[in-house]
Amino acid sequence: MERKQWLEKIGQIIDAKDAKGFSELITEDGIFRFGNAPEVKGRKAIEDYVAAFFGMIKSSSHKVLNHWENGDGVIWEGQVEYTRLDEKKVTVNFCNVFYMKDDLIDKYLIFIDNAPLFAEQ
Repeated sequence: MERKQWLEKIGQIIDAKDAKGFSELITEDGIFRFGNAPEVKGRKAIEDYVAAFFGMIKSSSHKVLNHWENGDGVIWEGQVEYTRLDEKKVTVNFCNVFYMKDDLIDKYLIFIDNAPLFAEQ
């Protein structure tokens, strides 16, 4: 699968709010960090963490704006449109950095400022 298609698949899993499917992209003892939050380690803990986040939004729609690869590293520059629980839409830019181990993500780092998502509007 081409890398852009792989990134789009990740976006589709997130947009489907599929916490289990998301966690299965990551190694059993992998690490996930969302913005400035502490790292979460282990597939089950990541699944629970992501499921909790999915409960805070109505929906999301991810785009791949650009991507790069370097050895075992993949970088995804993207944009996400969130629909908040109050139906308001918020668009945020992000950059994801993946450290790969074979075909799975061993370390998934999201660089994002989600303050607009939770701001009073």
